[in-house]
Amino acid sequence: MTSVNISSFDELDPKTAYALWQLRQEIFVVEQDCPYPDLDGRDLEPGTLHVVLSEGDRVAGTARILDDGDVWRIGRVALASSHRGKGLADKIMTAAVEAVTDRDIVLDAQSPLAGWYAKFGFVKDGEDFLEDGIPHTPMRLTR
Repeated sequence: MTSVNISSFDELDPKTAYALWQLRQEIFVVEQDCPYPDLDGRDLEPGTLHVVLSEGDRVAGTARILDDGDVWRIGRVALASSHRGKGLADKIMTAAVEAVTDRDIVLDAQSPLAGWYAKFGFVKDGEDFLEDGIPHTPMRLTR
């Protein structure tokens, strides 16, 4: 049975926080071969929210919602490889979009996933760019 919870950093228990960072490292640093500083300090910011998809006591997916002042920013959307192809990433994004309704939401989609993000109302909002050698598309959900 899967569940989705949204928490601030202070509400995360240490084991869940560790599992989130481990999952992000497995996907972004190892699987996608992009060495970058995932622990950028933004997880700790008071306005940051962590979307956690769990299956039992195992973290299976996550997303991070940042308070960028005039907009919300969704990033670090990740799903364990063992849980892909089951529609579970949709649950993560639905929860993230529903969690913040007072401002526009922006994100930088890996370009092959732009169509998937469009299912949630995001549209292209600028020129594509390369980040860590991966094409990205800036996108916005207007409120």
